[in-house]
Amino acid sequence: MSVEFNHTIVLSRDREKSAHFLAGILGLEVGEPAGMFLPVTTANGVTLDFATVDIDIPVQHYAFLVSEDEFDAVLARLVEGGVPLQADPHGRHPRRINRNDGGRGVYFADPSGHGMEAFTRPYGSDPSSPLNGVTEDVPGAR
Repeated sequence: MSVEFNHTIVLSRDREKSAHFLAGILGLEVGEPAGMFLPVTTANGVTLDFATVDIDIPVQHYAFLVSEDEFDAVLARLVEGGVPLQADPHGRHPRRINRNDGGRGVYFADPSGHGMEAFTRPYGSDPSSPLNGVTEDVPGAR
């Protein structure tokens, strides 16, 4: 059997709020609770198990590879929901997306402060793209 990534636990202040936020932005479903976990499963079968905890939560980063059409939908939901977005993980390019590797990418935070990312081309898939380092304004973005 080959090694496959199956699931991860996402610590949150409120598992319902965080799971429903991410599922809503990505166009996914929230599954049935399993004990302390509330699952959101991606198309390739990886499950993010959201758990409510009452501790200081270290910020984690979760990145989602999406199609161009899915990216359009994700971006529209972010803008419509008034979710602040940026072209980079450090917040130097607010209200913008990046065009790295000839694709598009966006960063945003979930309700617990985790760094979320949606992008259309894997990192390094086109290192000679003239779009590397280019950002674009997103009309209506926060």
